[in-house]
Amino acid sequence: MVSSIVKMENDDVMTPPWLTPMLRADYFVTCSIHSQSSKSECNLFCLDCSGNAFCSSCLAHHRTHRVIQIRRSSYHNVVRVSEIQKHIDISCIQTYVINSAKIFFLNARPQCRTGKSLNKTCQICSRNLLDSFRFCSLACKVEGVKNGEDPNLTLFHSGKSDDSSKIINTGICSRLIDGISIAVDDQRSETAGVLSPETPSIESHRNYPMKSRRKGIPQRAPF
Repeated sequence: MVSSIVKMENDDVMTPPWLTPMLRADYFVTCSIHSQSSKSECNLFCLDCSGNAFCSSCLAHHRTHRVIQIRRSSYHNVVRVSEIQKHIDISCIQTYVINSAKIFFLNARPQCRTGKSLNKTCQICSRNLLDSFRFCSLACKVEGVKNGEDPNLTLFHSGKSDDSSKIINTGICSRLIDGISIAVDDQRSETAGVLSPETPSIESHRNYPMKSRRKGIPQRAPF
């Protein structure tokens, strides 16, 4: 399905109509309709409605829509790559691995300038990047596209299979981000990882016939 496109903030850049509302939505606030519910936290966004965030109790009104779940890492909004890569081109954005799932940040985060500066930084906010990425967040990539300096930079999905769904073999390193230890994915190798042999199950052992142990000829003990 080809997404409709609109001009964003008087720029000549064409972007999905839901992108700016998703970046500006108010997440993790109490739903005004289901405030008494135990699941009243607004952490869902509908790409088709492009309204504000809503809670899981409101999900019944979006059954046939494209809904993205927003998550949090150290009080910052993140989204899983597997959920949004079908709708937008997320290349050049720094990705991380949390709980075995690839994520990236929606908006730029403040950083302490006291730490050691790395060679690679975000082209928009100058945040340190460990890998060969260009932007630290989706919002920074939007700004990069709006700048128009790179004609090959796009926000629209090409329709091809995304390499980020493959198993990462190298380039996974530990990093502390806002006090939480997570892994950093650097996209330099998108080949299948080395898998250790699986432990045979008990049932697999039962499928093999047990060889009868031949009883040896008894030997008399020497005097």
